[in-house]
Amino acid sequence: MFLISGNWITIIENSFLYSPFSKMIIIQRLIQAILTPLTGQDWRVVLMSLLVYGLVALPLGFLSRFLQFHPCLRSPGTVLSNIVKLFFFPALVEEIVFRVILIPHPLEAVSLKTWVFWMLFSLGLFIIYHPLNALIFYPEGNPTFWNSIFLILAGFLGLTCALVYRLTGSLWGIVIIHGLIVFVWLYFLDGINKLVRVNDSEL
Repeated sequence: MFLISGNWITIIENSFLYSPFSKMIIIQRLIQAILTPLTGQDWRVVLMSLLVYGLVALPLGFLSRFLQFHPCLRSPGTVLSNIVKLFFFPALVEEIVFRVILIPHPLEAVSLKTWVFWMLFSLGLFIIYHPLNALIFYPEGNPTFWNSIFLILAGFLGLTCALVYRLTGSLWGIVIIHGLIVFVWLYFLDGINKLVRVNDSEL
């Protein structure tokens, strides 16, 4: 029989005091995340996080051959249009759902254990969401969204954004990180070719 120690029971009970499943908490977290600007220090955190992500993700991706340098040539207008689209989805929508709503904002001053609990909970959902999305809503994601390397990289992206969110408290830094990483993958690292679309001209 699987036993949970009393300490972990206490952590879980305390964590649910900060459950995001109430309208007031959701609204409060959205307002805090949206209205928190990026300071000079925050921008350094964002840039450093992108560097660390690249140092981990690129070697793993290239060694596993999941990533390949394959620039996708499109007109500047098309690229700019798709940057805007990527800003809203997946970057903005997914960061609001998986980070801002689920993870306590730094101003809530929760304990580290409570924060870790919700961070891991949101990270698990973020990883599971991708194959389920390919299965139910986005068939073009098959089989890429089931690929183990893709899920590892997605998980590392989720972890990176969660840590940046804890350090900055701003929605905008994690949206920039998320959107930029997806853009580089799609347009420079063969991501578009891994997402088979009926109308490829959309990208």
